[in-house]
Amino acid sequence: MTKRIFVAGHKGMVGRALVRRLEQDGKNQVFGRPHAELDLMDQRAVQAFFAREQIDEVYFAAAKVGGIIANSTYPAEFIYDNLMVETNTIHAAHLAGVQKLMFLGSSCIYPRLADQPISEDALLTGPLEPTNEPYAIAKIAGIKLCESYSRQYGRDYRSAMPTNLYGPNDNFHPENSHVVPALIRRFHQAVNEDADEIFIWGSGKPMREFMHVDDMASACVHLMNLPPEVLARQTEPTRSHINIGTGTDCSIRELAETLAEVTGFRGELMFDTTKPDGMPRKLLDISRLKALGWEPRIGLRQGLHSAYDWFVGNQGQFRG
Repeated sequence: MTKRIFVAGHKGMVGRALVRRLEQDGKNQVFGRPHAELDLMDQRAVQAFFAREQIDEVYFAAAKVGGIIANSTYPAEFIYDNLMVETNTIHAAHLAGVQKLMFLGSSCIYPRLADQPISEDALLTGPLEPTNEPYAIAKIAGIKLCESYSRQYGRDYRSAMPTNLYGPNDNFHPENSHVVPALIRRFHQAVNEDADEIFIWGSGKPMREFMHVDDMASACVHLMNLPPEVLARQTEPTRSHINIGTGTDCSIRELAETLAEVTGFRGELMFDTTKPDGMPRKLLDISRLKALGWEPRIGLRQGLHSAYDWFVGNQGQFRG
């Protein structure tokens, strides 16, 4: 049976990966809408879109995202924009009778000092990391929106919480990107300029988990296609989200050392301890994901090589 699947945010890194994976099945009619055609901040436009498009499933990957600098600089936009687009989309899907929806969140929903690895049960058990609290609050609201429509109206609205993602079509902006694309760009520049050293934010000690976006897309489609009764064995009505990650982490220093090897940088790594580290560690517990029949396939070094090769082949679009 052919399914008409709408991917919100289909032009972003996550959305593109979801489209690639969904199109592999061959039977799906997968589509998105650019911002010029559909502004997810416009409630009336979103409701009109859903009313006419006869959508079977929704993957919600639209979001305003960024690293520590962006989150610290634009906290109002990070909470307001994300709340608006997710609220408009989830509510419009419900009004149009869309039964299945997957909401993509983020591992930053968990408390700053949550026990490691972080299980789904850690949600709302402590204070959030201050540097990205507005974004995290918006994503938590998205989870609760999905749970509420499922509980009250019988919808099958699911939530997946990916760890730190990287890969093709990432945001390589020099200031507003996440750590992997930011370092890829800086290492590449340092190699081209034959630099003797490269400066990296923070102490290098924080532990982080990194996942290739194609693995994430594979996990999301796997979760979406599970029968509700199978998913229910690993979730609860008010703890319905599932972590998506690799189950392994590394320090920022180790990440930088690996990227130095991948890019061919032979200079010295300098760590600016005047800059914030963020959470000391953030590793997701993926035991529920594994119990549901999925495990990661792309290792970090392999994934970083792939991401760097993509950047080199497409760097013409990252001149800004």
